[in-house]
Amino acid sequence: MGMFKDKKVRNDIILAIAVLVAAAGIWLGTELLKEDGAFAVVTVKGIETARYPLDTDAEIRLESENGGYNILIIKNGKADITDASCPDHVCVDQRAIGKTGEAITCLPNKTVITVEGPEEAEVDFVS
Repeated sequence: MGMFKDKKVRNDIILAIAVLVAAAGIWLGTELLKEDGAFAVVTVKGIETARYPLDTDAEIRLESENGGYNILIIKNGKADITDASCPDHVCVDQRAIGKTGEAITCLPNKTVITVEGPEEAEVDFVS
């Protein structure tokens, strides 16, 4: 009976390690496939309000309708919120973003900054 228990624990450990290795491989694969972004796109209440190139350093004050603000810094190909009027500063605590698909969100100011790739020609799939 003791031998069965030890074998079961060993198999559980092997399974846990296999799941962790698979998860790490998937995470690493998705991180390596992300492309460098070209633009920081500012959206307020779901409407795009501005688009800034990531290859040009800038400091922008983003005003929101509720009187709040976010300070967006673009430097070294990354966008970062360094100051905000919101009470929780979750947006300020997020890391700088520079890869396609990454985003910083400020819920109190209803502001989202996303990174998009270079403008691509529209592809016509019909013809």
